[in-house]
Amino acid sequence: MNILVTGGAGFIGSHLAEGLLAQGHQVVAFDNLATGNLENVKQLRNNPSFHLVDGSVLDQHRLEPLIAEADQIFHLAAAVGVQLIMERQVESLESNVQGTENVISLAHKLGNKKVILASSSEVYGKSPEVPWIENADILLGPTSFGRWGYACSKMLDEFLALAYHKEFGLPVVILRLFNIVGPRQSSRYGMVIPRLVSQAITSQPITVYGNGEQTRCFTYVGDAVDAAIGLSLASEPVGEVINLGNDQEVTINDLAALIKDTLNSDSPIVHVPYSEAFGADFEDVVRRVPDVSKIRRYIDFRPSTDLGWVIKQVAHHLQERPGLAGEK
Repeated sequence: MNILVTGGAGFIGSHLAEGLLAQGHQVVAFDNLATGNLENVKQLRNNPSFHLVDGSVLDQHRLEPLIAEADQIFHLAAAVGVQLIMERQVESLESNVQGTENVISLAHKLGNKKVILASSSEVYGKSPEVPWIENADILLGPTSFGRWGYACSKMLDEFLALAYHKEFGLPVVILRLFNIVGPRQSSRYGMVIPRLVSQAITSQPITVYGNGEQTRCFTYVGDAVDAAIGLSLASEPVGEVINLGNDQEVTINDLAALIKDTLNSDSPIVHVPYSEAFGADFEDVVRRVPDVSKIRRYIDFRPSTDLGWVIKQVAHHLQERPGLAGEK
């Protein structure tokens, strides 16, 4: 198949492109390189089945011929990372909402092309009922807190995709991603593992925000890519919202200790108030845990990649890329 990957030079997108190429597909990666990076796809540039196109999903004229030629679209292009979202709220909202509208509407216009939409666990907001189930009620904070705008933008993406499916028969699969991690992920936008690993390997203090007792469930990018491709090939998940993530939770305090121990770092672990890191109008999520029973109805999804191994891979990648290890 000819497959279009928006955000294809990003962290997840570049790994997805590799996975699709390995299965014999033709891949076009469409990326404006705002948060993506040419280094992420340099190993693919000589592959005749891979093409990188520079452009934004906000540009319909640039996007339309690519969707016209595609058999299937993975839509990953979006604002990423808490820090970026808090610092550039207008850009993040416009990119997420208008960009997705362009992809979805063109996919319908040009032949009802199948779209696999990357959503986010942020959609669940701060619901205290864990694990989070796809059809559960959602609890968000006030509009004065910027991070909830991101959650709403991803929620609107889901509403739009599902509306096109129900009204026009557009085949869509919505994946709510939970803390995907691995090499090529940048620490620049607040992603916790590359940020803490970068600090550990450069002998900077390992900074944990808040009291560190908030929990996350980390999924290795290779496991996530395999699952996304598997779901894209199945007919049953069409029109469904599906959690994609590991259900093994870890506190950020334990994560910091694991990183320090795994990398034999002499960096101290210090705690930084949220207000100092993100400003006064920030609210965090105490626990973020997916219910994965639905995804297992469609594919055999049992992510088992060891987190310590992932940490070593992230450290190796940062050490190989001059300048990345110094990102804050």
